[in-house]
Amino acid sequence: MRTTRREFAKGLSGAALGAAFAHAKEPARLPIAFSTLGCPGWDMQQILNFAEQHGFAAIEFRGLEGSLDLPSHPAFAAERIAQTKREILSRGLGVACVSSSASLHESDAEKRSRTLADAQRFIDLASSLDAPYVRVFGSSPDSGHPVSPSDDLKMRVAAGLHELGDYAGPRKVTVIIESHDDFTASATLTDVLHRADSKSVGLLWDAHHTFAESSEDPKFTVRQLRPWIRHTHLKDSVGKAGDRKYVLTGRGNVPIKEQIEALRSIDYKGFYCFEWEKVWHPDLEDPEIAIADYARVVADYLR
Repeated sequence: MRTTRREFAKGLSGAALGAAFAHAKEPARLPIAFSTLGCPGWDMQQILNFAEQHGFAAIEFRGLEGSLDLPSHPAFAAERIAQTKREILSRGLGVACVSSSASLHESDAEKRSRTLADAQRFIDLASSLDAPYVRVFGSSPDSGHPVSPSDDLKMRVAAGLHELGDYAGPRKVTVIIESHDDFTASATLTDVLHRADSKSVGLLWDAHHTFAESSEDPKFTVRQLRPWIRHTHLKDSVGKAGDRKYVLTGRGNVPIKEQIEALRSIDYKGFYCFEWEKVWHPDLEDPEIAIADYARVVADYLR
């Protein structure tokens, strides 16, 4: 159940309430966010403080302090989550998305049941945080599927999305499949999302992957997937498909400015979220550098 403004104000401490009203008087922040995948060593306070100081409007939670199992983290425990929400709101921040590792390709009944149950845990967490989205995958890098998914695979993924959408809808959450792994081509994603046939299902457009892996022009991708795009991941890299290295924003050959322009052309209302994969690539620039740099560069694109 969503909290009213009056109920929220009653629940805040005097200091937090003052901070909340101070933020309300500030000019609206640009709709930029970053994923906690980029700062695996930071605790909640470091994340929130950094986001506030560098003009971010929201955080995407994808792991916290080394654990990807967000629902089990102490910050989100039943006795602590109200305080966590107050800490987020007192800095004028929102939660852009809660990102799970759930991959809907599973055909084994027992594994599939566990995957869907895990995704539901993340949906419950998102609902508790008043977060609009939970991210899931169509397939995982180790699933062993071909680059062009079979019809059976697409049917399984669509069925999983529909089932999760039924669970998420009453909780005011939308399940979003990320354009990732075998599901980066617009035609594939369009097919799956049509089959999912749910108002509580949408797309997380990882703009890097549709460009780098499926060689799609951003304008084409946005035209094809416009009805479903709810959230966006942006990052830059150099190299060619299969042999790419992530670099600071604007230093690579991924057309990030054009990707943003394509979204703005359809009056996109979501966040432009930086996904710096520091968890998977420890040799990348530290988050203090990369995340701050993203805020500066993308702010120029958005103004």
